[in-house]
Amino acid sequence: MAITVSIELNRELEIPGSYDEVFDLLADVPRSASHFPKVHKLTDLGDNAYRWEMEKVGVDKHAIQSVYACKYHSDKDAGKITWEPVKGEGNGVVSGSWTIKSKGDNATAVKFQTSAELTVPLPSLLKLAISPVIKHEFNSLVDTYMNNLKKAF
Repeated sequence: MAITVSIELNRELEIPGSYDEVFDLLADVPRSASHFPKVHKLTDLGDNAYRWEMEKVGVDKHAIQSVYACKYHSDKDAGKITWEPVKGEGNGVVSGSWTIKSKGDNATAVKFQTSAELTVPLPSLLKLAISPVIKHEFNSLVDTYMNNLKKAF
């Protein structure tokens, strides 16, 4: 038995760095991922695709681990970085984008959008109870990631 939890997130923030510095950091997946909390392992699959293995959450047989892979595309002239799921990798399907705009020499506006579907091996009876917990955890991780990116500049 398994349940699938869907998550949609949108964030906007201003980073105190130049457009080039911010774009280069976000387009460099391993560098950007180093600011994301609770990443257990990031594996380069080649061709700008990466498998994300997050730390396990929970205890013993009730521990949940998110594993997913994405292929990344960046277009510096358009100010866009996108990612799409790599089929057959892990228990999550994740896609999204960064939209990046210069706001002067030392300020850059970024928009983060992501959609995720996580399938976890739990009885469907628990979906109502566990969905809000998973969504809260994901929101918390992304908020910490945004704060860490700001601190990087």
